[in-house]
Amino acid sequence: MFKNTPFEAIAKTISESAPKITPAAVQDAIKPAQDNLKAWADLAQNQAKEAQAALLETVESIKGAKDPQAAFEVFKASAEAGMAMFAKNLKEATSLSVGQFHGTVDAIEKAHPAPEAFAAVAQNLKSAASTAESTLDSALEKGASLAASMAPQKTAKKSR
Repeated sequence: MFKNTPFEAIAKTISESAPKITPAAVQDAIKPAQDNLKAWADLAQNQAKEAQAALLETVESIKGAKDPQAAFEVFKASAEAGMAMFAKNLKEATSLSVGQFHGTVDAIEKAHPAPEAFAAVAQNLKSAASTAESTLDSALEKGASLAASMAPQKTAKKSR
């Protein structure tokens, strides 16, 4: 009935697999993707709330500024807090990405026809992702310490 052409091979696979496709099986297959999307939505929502709270705090602080120097200090503190929040948010997003990547590699390994043959590749992939995450963390920490060391130091006003 079926010949060995790519189209017919696909048609054969579909016709043989169709009875196995049930709503429960589809839901089980989609669940990891749904969980990943929910994790990203939760992360984005939490980060948006933090950003909104920081902005409101800055607005309230600037309202209380009595002179230009006080306003400058508020903006400076806001900028420093914003950079710290950016670094924290980037670390959280990277951590989520790497965690999800590890989960995907584990799922591929589990479904692989020869999981023991794929195990070394899976380990190398996960190791590379973890190394990239560590490198980013180190770069963010070095950047923050460099920025702090480059910040102008407060000096006492000269009296005349």
